[in-house]
Amino acid sequence: MRLILCLICIVLALQLNSQNYKTHTVKAGESIEDIAKTYLVTPFDIYALNPDAKSELRPGATLIIPNSKVKNEPIQEEIRELIGYKNHKVKRKETLYSLSKTYGVTEEEIKKANRFLYAENLKRGDRIRIPKYRTIINKQTLSNTVKKYTVLPKEGKWRIAYKFGITVEELESLNPNMNEVIQPGDQLNVPNISTKEERAIDTTYRYYEVQPKEGFYRLNIKLGLNQEELEALNPELKEGGLKSGMVLKIPANATSTVVTAAVETTELVDNLKNFKTKKIAMMLPFQLHRIDTDSVQETKELIRNRKLLSVVLDFYAGALMAIDSAKQLGISTDLKVLDTRYQAAKTRELLESNDFSDYDAVIGPMNSEAFDRVARALRGEKVPVIAALNKPNEVYTNVFQTIPEDKLLAKAMLDFVKADSTKNNVVIISDLKHKPVSSKLKAEFPLAKQIYSRKDKKSGKDGFFIYPLDLENVFSPGKTIVFLETDSNPFASSVISMLNGLVNEDVEIVLTTLDKNSAFEGKNIDNGHLSNLKFHYPSVNRAFEEAKSKSFEKAYRKAYGVSPSKYACRGFDVTLDILLRLASGDDLFEASSSDIATEHVENKFRYKKALFGGYTNEELYIVKYDNFNIIKAN
Repeated sequence: MRLILCLICIVLALQLNSQNYKTHTVKAGESIEDIAKTYLVTPFDIYALNPDAKSELRPGATLIIPNSKVKNEPIQEEIRELIGYKNHKVKRKETLYSLSKTYGVTEEEIKKANRFLYAENLKRGDRIRIPKYRTIINKQTLSNTVKKYTVLPKEGKWRIAYKFGITVEELESLNPNMNEVIQPGDQLNVPNISTKEERAIDTTYRYYEVQPKEGFYRLNIKLGLNQEELEALNPELKEGGLKSGMVLKIPANATSTVVTAAVETTELVDNLKNFKTKKIAMMLPFQLHRIDTDSVQETKELIRNRKLLSVVLDFYAGALMAIDSAKQLGISTDLKVLDTRYQAAKTRELLESNDFSDYDAVIGPMNSEAFDRVARALRGEKVPVIAALNKPNEVYTNVFQTIPEDKLLAKAMLDFVKADSTKNNVVIISDLKHKPVSSKLKAEFPLAKQIYSRKDKKSGKDGFFIYPLDLENVFSPGKTIVFLETDSNPFASSVISMLNGLVNEDVEIVLTTLDKNSAFEGKNIDNGHLSNLKFHYPSVNRAFEEAKSKSFEKAYRKAYGVSPSKYACRGFDVTLDILLRLASGDDLFEASSSDIATEHVENKFRYKKALFGGYTNEELYIVKYDNFNIIKAN
């Protein structure tokens, strides 16, 4: 038997030599990709001769390796090294294109040196920097099976990654100098597979990049496609499984659905592993140029009288408390504070004079237009930009919107009412402007009674009132849910007063709204009536009085002598959440998958990544008035 085995091995060796094949003994921890790189072949080449390796790759197993089709000869590459800048004042009729030709640089290189040009057009009189480079000739050998590929029209990173069976991250690692937005004609390094092996791009489909920690269950919730459907569209899933970063073909009508299912709160404190110092920039409108530091009294009056400055300072104070709390956990922070002055020109100046490429996150600015400018400028460098106190106009791929969308708040309130099995009736009261909202509510509750505000007889416009007769015989014994939809404070005040007068031992009225705006606040609104009506509404934050821990309040009062405002709580929560996420992953993107839900003093966070955009917080509260307090509703 031993002699027969020896003869078989000799014959096999002779056959391999005659066909120029090699053998490889698998080492522990090696992957097919590692072995393919070593021999300058593709995984497909190895699987073709070793089909069993698809299902199991055992250490000690012998693989047959074909000869590489790649000539591993030294190739010559030009490397451009930045050596400085030349100042230039833009003249009439000069464009980015003409300047790029004059100075021998690309338009993208000029933009990178003047980040404001990502958001604004070049204008006469602009003072810009022109980068100066020197060219270094570098000879290197290929360390992988790589070839050059020319980008075709309408092709982006995702399509090319899909075409060659790699992840977007792998494509970027093969092309470290690739632009954020690639253009037709760009030359890229790609796996050296044959044209027949390239996947065809079907323009009737869309393409989706799998996010970290996303499995088939999460994709089913997000895309509405189960495992079988995804595997039918992407057969490679059956062989290699689902991997972060891989690009999947999905139907054109697949949309990301709103995930409202409860997710268990994640204790990030128990998962800290990345203790590198976190670089954070805070771009807020402190407007320090307006403050006379020589006059303490004037400064105090300025803070009292300027609401924006008060909000900013409270947020900043809370953020400093968060940085101190993170420090107690071993997380160090390098904080850079930048005053945007609430001016577009100042924001642009800050972008030009600071290099944010190595920052872990930028918080702010508050102004939506300025925020968009910063987000666009830093998108190419994949720097997370945090919308902490405002909603951005557009959620770019590097944007984290911490305030949930209004439609999510409304849906949460609807779901809450629908889940209440103790209600007998639903009544919808609205002004004429909110008729569309009333109609949508009527579609959700077909048996509900609708009541609209009356028109003024003289002007024919909305008079923002109803008659007491409009509420007669509407409320029967038991529990009635009343939706009040308006942004008129007098109308809200009048209706709330009428409803309060109808509550008795037999009739229970619970007031609610999809949009709790300023109409429900102010001196005209009786908080006693709201408590009597158990007023429910969706909210971004819960009441501070109900916070699980009083330690933050005590520490804040000790530091500043007053109780923290909701803006101070938000500054603490947003900043601490960012630092904890950064310490629990390699970056903020990795640590913000939709299965990570956090909760701090007044706010909670769980981000959903848009199919072709950034991250939006989906966590919120349903709160209610109870005994003059605002508490979380169960």
